[in-house]
Amino acid sequence: MFYPKNIYYEKEILDFQLGQELMEKYKNVPKIEIENHNNIEEMRKKSNKEFPYMKQSLILGIRKTHKFTENHKTSDFLVPYTSSGCTASCMYCYLVCNYNKCAYLRLFVNREQMLDKILKTANNSEKELTFEIGSNSDLILENSITNNLVWTIENFVKRADKGYLTFPTKFDMVDPILNLDSKGKIIIRISVNPEKIINKVEFGTSRLDGRIEAINKLADANYKVGILIAPIILVENWKELYTNLIKKLSEKLSPKVKNQAFFEIIFMTYSYIHTKINEEAFPNAINLYNKELMMVRGRGKYRYKNEIVEEGKIFLKEQMNKYFPNNKIEYMV
Repeated sequence: MFYPKNIYYEKEILDFQLGQELMEKYKNVPKIEIENHNNIEEMRKKSNKEFPYMKQSLILGIRKTHKFTENHKTSDFLVPYTSSGCTASCMYCYLVCNYNKCAYLRLFVNREQMLDKILKTANNSEKELTFEIGSNSDLILENSITNNLVWTIENFVKRADKGYLTFPTKFDMVDPILNLDSKGKIIIRISVNPEKIINKVEFGTSRLDGRIEAINKLADANYKVGILIAPIILVENWKELYTNLIKKLSEKLSPKVKNQAFFEIIFMTYSYIHTKINEEAFPNAINLYNKELMMVRGRGKYRYKNEIVEEGKIFLKEQMNKYFPNNKIEYMV
């Protein structure tokens, strides 16, 4: 259970019920008032090696940007929602690429404003829309601090005439939402990786067995479930690792999951920023940058070479056809 070592907060959070609740919940935690959650000078000046300790801080603020971004994968829109960043330290996290060391957990207490915009957009649409509310954070993790996910599901299901909410997670703390009636409106996608990669790369996240158990629990509670095999990391014995992962999923997932789950398969992207932070913050960890396998993809960003990705796609499709012949792969990138 996450407990912050200190809290940075915008004073406006006290105008909201959730802000008041969080300040009371952490009344014994040292607090620093800030002007803007997007620009905490003290945090920006910290060295790369302090990154794991920065993750122990909690930032409370007001989300001021509510622009929806069109998406064409498992949702219609990416929606800025109740948190950004995370307490975990996955070495490839795209938030680190976007925000440098500022990928710590930020909680936004004006949840009513954010959900109201989703509801208005959903209810006024001529078609069913799906809103991705977890692209910038992990809502299962966040829920353990704020109870926001319980609040969100209850209010969306009650007030939405149409539409769906979806989000991914690497955490297994799903019990608080299992007794809610989602009415088929909530799609939860669990991200999985081989246990060896979780241990060496996805610091602070749930174990593989816990994630698989969470998938089964969610399906039993009548949530729609998806499974992300992501990111695919091409370590030395990656084919064996991912074959064993897919096989284990086929053995451990319940018949109900295998009857309805869909898959997303995503190859890792990386960056110069990741490399510099990880070298100093996690000096004993493996190096995810491989110049033999990677190519430049934009300024300071890397991805696996096209021919290597295509070879990987062929191999993974073969394994999926073998172990999950009846389940849809929404996309593979």
